[in-house]
Amino acid sequence: MNNTSGEDFLSLRAIQTIAGREIKLGFRNPWSYSFMGLFILFSLALLLIQQQQGLQDYSGTTSAMINLILYLLPLMTLLLGSFSIAAEKEEGGWQLLSTYPIRAAGYVLGKYIGTLYVLLIIVAAGFGISGLISAFTSQSYTWKTYSLFIVFSCCLVLFFLALSLLIGVLCRNRWQALTVSVSVWFFLVLGWPTLLIALLGVLAYPLIKPMLMIMVFLNPAELSRLFLVIKLGGGSVLGPEYYRWVNWMHQPEGTLTFLAAGLLWIVLLLTAASWILQRRRTHA
Repeated sequence: MNNTSGEDFLSLRAIQTIAGREIKLGFRNPWSYSFMGLFILFSLALLLIQQQQGLQDYSGTTSAMINLILYLLPLMTLLLGSFSIAAEKEEGGWQLLSTYPIRAAGYVLGKYIGTLYVLLIIVAAGFGISGLISAFTSQSYTWKTYSLFIVFSCCLVLFFLALSLLIGVLCRNRWQALTVSVSVWFFLVLGWPTLLIALLGVLAYPLIKPMLMIMVFLNPAELSRLFLVIKLGGGSVLGPEYYRWVNWMHQPEGTLTFLAAGLLWIVLLLTAASWILQRRRTHA
């Protein structure tokens, strides 16, 4: 019993140590400040669009904002997250850490927590500055829209960070991590609509709706986008058939389903990353 308690304490302490180290490294990384400056500039540009055209629930302006956030945040998250592990493997840091009694799951979880902290600071800086400026102007964000965009951004970071750590575990160096991260981002964000249309076009009509449901839950970017559009009241732009299917997101149980699907996505990816890392460590 005492040994189990000691191992649990050691694991928790290791997670805290790795997370703290990742936070320090994250704020020393020039990439973090580059992304922070880009996201702040991007948020101020969105604020300018909002003041010129208005931002009330779902509109063409909010649609453009959703797409811009969807392009920037997943790519930023994939690069920072995958580099955090790939760089340590390339420079020998992981080989040194693996000589200590640190479980692979603790290492991955510590990386996730530390990198998540850095990314959420970037998101908070962008929305915080734009929100502060908005509060002192004549035309400010509505609280509902502003809060939904923050939740949308945080969800993208949570989902894609778990995916980025799996990429970092699978890649041997930063060059491979860069290549795979950009490819995954292109596939899930830019190429997904084309793939979806092509796949559904060859299916029999009774199979379209079940396959559509599966495809939506397999892509965290698409799931998050649909959830935000529905919550902003823009479900009608999806078409009557599609809207009737995704309208469950507008209900209270829809939020719980979305959170459960997101949590399952994160747990599965982190578990896969931990298992692969531990297996390679054992066979090294």
